[in-house]
Amino acid sequence: MKVKQKIGWKTAAAVVISNMIGTGIFTSLGYQLTDIQNTWSIIFIWVLGGIFALIGAFTYAELGTNFDESGGDYIFLSKLIHPIIGYVYAWISLTVGFTAPIAISVMAMKSYLNPLNPEIFNQWFGIFVIIILTAVHSVSVGQSEKFHNISTGIKVGFVLILIILGFSYVPVQEGAINLSNSWQGEILLPGFAVSLLYVTYAYTGWNSAAYIVDEIDDPRRNLPKALLIGTALVTIMYVLLQIVLLKHASVDQMSGKVEVAFIAFKNLLGANRGNWVSYFIAIQLIATVSGYLWIGSRITFAMAKDHSLWSSIAVKNKNGIPVRALWLQAIISIILTLTGTFEQVLLYASFVLQLMGTLTVASIFWLKARKEAFKSPFKPFLQIAFVCFSVWILGFMLFEQPKESAIGLVFILTGVLTYFISNKKVKK
Repeated sequence: MKVKQKIGWKTAAAVVISNMIGTGIFTSLGYQLTDIQNTWSIIFIWVLGGIFALIGAFTYAELGTNFDESGGDYIFLSKLIHPIIGYVYAWISLTVGFTAPIAISVMAMKSYLNPLNPEIFNQWFGIFVIIILTAVHSVSVGQSEKFHNISTGIKVGFVLILIILGFSYVPVQEGAINLSNSWQGEILLPGFAVSLLYVTYAYTGWNSAAYIVDEIDDPRRNLPKALLIGTALVTIMYVLLQIVLLKHASVDQMSGKVEVAFIAFKNLLGANRGNWVSYFIAIQLIATVSGYLWIGSRITFAMAKDHSLWSSIAVKNKNGIPVRALWLQAIISIILTLTGTFEQVLLYASFVLQLMGTLTVASIFWLKARKEAFKSPFKPFLQIAFVCFSVWILGFMLFEQPKESAIGLVFILTGVLTYFISNKKVKK
């Protein structure tokens, strides 16, 4: 069934932006300040994360314009490396890759809104948000486009207001800005590598538009534009917002804390008006959940078409929406919301997403490109740098977080098992 409506590059870029800007930008700084305090070190970490996200965006732009199907990594890995690798990626996307970030986002929404009214904004509120947004995306691409553009506009507008306010006002107290030469020693510390773990999670989502290729109008022109512009804009906003937070709160106030944005703007605006910053952080997460629901279901559908074990969910409605895959993803997200803790879900989701993303970037080495497709500049040197950096991050995660990394590996092994079960059914 053909999709009746298609989206332009602006909506595709909105998908990228909404998936990238989530909880990480508002929470990561507190964890970083426990080990590094120099402002140049902090800026360098966020710029470095943006550079590698852009390398990934260049790579996915080339991969996406060489294939005409939605499904992103599942399509690339299946066709360029081996079907089992693509299947495992789709399995991870369904069980943790996209469902875990949805669970993390609604858990964060509950935490930010709970002080406003603990009786309403409890665990069940997050489940209600997932159900409502799934229903919104179950109608048509056109409806998804309208809702997502509005929610992403609110998200971007909110972040820009925070940046403008932060640079416009003089700090009411001494902040955490430190422009000394201590950064030269800090970037060699183990804490610098730990900080990068949180930054790489904050940048997750730069590849989002590549998952919905067949819903984008003229993808060979619009997909690269969406990926690169979306990623570049988010990188700029990330760096500027970290400077604002450092300007308006001290190291002692923010170190080890999750709610760093609330702390900084409570100093700037006062306690009562500072609370509104916390509430809007929760509201902007609606676009994040919306984006993950939209793209995650496309990966599951692409996998379900090819494997009989999942054939019952390879169904689209009359408007081309994979409704069964969408609702299955929502159900798994709800289960994770009820059973997981914020930090644990974040860590094992980060590990498997980093691993599979690295494999996808590496898959470009086997690509026989179409003449008319987008071509990544400085290929393959950028991709080699990305893979080396990512392997270092993965090794560090295995050493520092063995339990959560092991949980991620268990998800991979169960994916391999179900792949062979599915293959047996096909043979019969």
